[in-house]
Amino acid sequence: MTPPAETKRQDALTDVSGLRVGHARVAGPGALSGTTVVLAPEGGVVAAVDVRGGGPGTRETDALDPRNVVQRIDAVVLTGGSAYGLDAAAGVMAWLAERNRGVRVGPDPSHVVPVVPAACVFDLGRGGDFAARPGAATGRAAVEAAAASGDHARVGTGAVGAGTGAVVGGLRGGVGTASAVLESGVTVGALVVVNAVGSAVDPSTGVPYGSYFEAGRPAFPDPVVHEAARRRLAEARRASAPPPLNTTLAVVATDAALTRAQARKVAGTAHDGIARAVRPVHLMNDGDTVFALATGARELPGEAGPLALNEILAAGADLVTRAIVRAVLAAPGGLRGPGGDFPSYGELYGPDADAYSR
Repeated sequence: MTPPAETKRQDALTDVSGLRVGHARVAGPGALSGTTVVLAPEGGVVAAVDVRGGGPGTRETDALDPRNVVQRIDAVVLTGGSAYGLDAAAGVMAWLAERNRGVRVGPDPSHVVPVVPAACVFDLGRGGDFAARPGAATGRAAVEAAAASGDHARVGTGAVGAGTGAVVGGLRGGVGTASAVLESGVTVGALVVVNAVGSAVDPSTGVPYGSYFEAGRPAFPDPVVHEAARRRLAEARRASAPPPLNTTLAVVATDAALTRAQARKVAGTAHDGIARAVRPVHLMNDGDTVFALATGARELPGEAGPLALNEILAAGADLVTRAIVRAVLAAPGGLRGPGGDFPSYGELYGPDADAYSR
C-alpha cells in the first residue's frame, strides 16, 4: 500500500509508511546523551547491517546476516553512552515482549524473543558526568515516544536522542533525516546520528561537504566570517581535547520488497553517503554503522530485473549525505561546559548558515 494522497511528506525517515521514530534524553545535571529508536510496524521488517568503522559498538548485528535464522525485526536502537548505552536495547526488548512482538519460540503468543539490533556512539563525559549514559529506561522511553508519534510524524533533529551529545569534527553534531519518492513510486528515507572524528565542513570554504552534492552551487561564506569561524573552532578543539572516539550511525529504509541480501547491499552502498559528507571517514576510532530496513509494501519494478535495486542504492547514499548536512545545520547553539567546548555551525556562520547548504 502507498501512503494516502493527503499525507504530507515530512522529508524524513517516517515517510516510509509504518516506520516511527522516538527520542529520549538522559536526565540530570552533567548528562548529555540519549537514545533514538526506529520502530517497525506490526509484523516487523526485513533488515540488514553494514559496519565500516574500526571501533564499532553493536548488539545483535550478527542476527541480521542473511545466512542466519532471524527473518524480520521490530526495532533498531541508536544510542549514546558508548558500549554502556547498548543497555537501552533491553528496555525496547521488554516493551516489545509485553506486546508479544518478536521471534516466536513457543506455542503461547507470549513466547517470543524480540531481536533488537543496536549501535552506539561515543559521547561519554560530554556533559561533564561520565556516568550519565542511557540505560533500559532510556530505551523504553524512546520506544514509547516512537509508538505514540503516529504514522508519518515529524522527526526531531539536531541535539535529540542519540544525537544529544554528538560532535563532528569539533562542531556539535546530532540527528538528521531526509527522504525521497523515486520514479518507480518507491519511497526511501534515511536517518543519521552524526558524531564523527572527521569534519562535516570543508575547511577551505566553510561549506558542509555534503552540500557539494546537492543540485546547484552552494553559497559561500564571506571570507572574513569563515576565517573567524576557523579560529573559533580551533580554539574550541584545543579547549576540549575530547577522547578521539566517535561514530556515525544511519538507518536507510524503503517501502520496497527486498530480500535480506538486497537490504545488505543497500546498507553497504549507503556508506558512500557518509564518505561524501564527512572527511576522513571509517577510521579506527569510528564505529560507522548503517542499518537497512525494508517494509515490503511495494514490489520492485519487474521489468528491470535485479537492476531495479539500483535506484534505491543510489537514493540511499544521497539521502544519507543530505541527512548529515541537515544534522549539522539543526544543531542548536554552541555548548560550552565541563565536558568541553562545542560550537555549532550556526554559531560560527551566523543567520546565513542555511544558505551554505544549497
